Amino acid sequence: MVGTDRPQFVLFGSSIVEFSFCSEGWGASLAQFYARKADIVLRGYGGWNSRRALQVLDKVFPKDAATQPALVIVYFGGNDSMRSEPSGLGPHVPLPEFIDNMKKIALHLKGLSNKTQVIFLSTPPINEKKVLEIAGDIGRTNELCRTYSEACLDLCKQVGVKAIDLNTAMQQRDNWMNACFVDGVHLSSEGSKVVFREILKVLRDAEWEPSLYWKSMPKEFADILVYNIGPDGKATLATDDREINFYMALEGNL
Repeated sequence: MVGTDRPQFVLFGSSIVEFSFCSEGWGASLAQFYARKADIVLRGYGGWNSRRALQVLDKVFPKDAATQPALVIVYFGGNDSMRSEPSGLGPHVPLPEFIDNMKKIALHLKGLSNKTQVIFLSTPPINEKKVLEIAGDIGRTNELCRTYSEACLDLCKQVGVKAIDLNTAMQQRDNWMNACFVDGVHLSSEGSKVVFREILKVLRDAEWEPSLYWKSMPKEFADILVYNIGPDGKATLATDDREINFYMALEGNL
């Protein structure tokens, strides 16, 4: 543990989370925007489904931990939604079980502290043609993705958790099937931009106290002054204006 006590944002999910720091991923973007404001903690497990997540939930998020996260962003569903295999060994989780698992995850996270906020990401679409070309028929379809996405969104309304409809948001991007994925399933930098933009919208608009929107959060060690030396050799006090304008410009370009 590093000495200072910043708020923690924990990213919990399958490969969409595990790879979120790759190729200008959405996790890396969060770390950039929340530099000196919050620590982004990655708990991503490629290939996992909601059933496996539930098995380790108490270990990843112990209720007796000295410090609880300020925010948890959760994504499971893509692997759950894959076609069931006769052997029963695949990642598929039947829809009723998926809903029940995600409900248990949501309630556990909400119970960590009265300051812990939760966002669920719903199952995004895929590029079916590209998946078939690269991996063959792995039992993943947009119809199944949509079904599990809608189930996740409905559940979040029931339990009072913020939800992001990635299935719809991704398809609103021009040429989304080719632009948003590296292999038909996992996100490219353009796909991650969609995820990051939607997360920022929730954080900006949520009426949480304290606010978890990057612009509203205090900057660590802001009381330690920094001076710029001009061409004339005179020192001027550096302000946050340039940094804020930089990030505002980035957000505006998402």
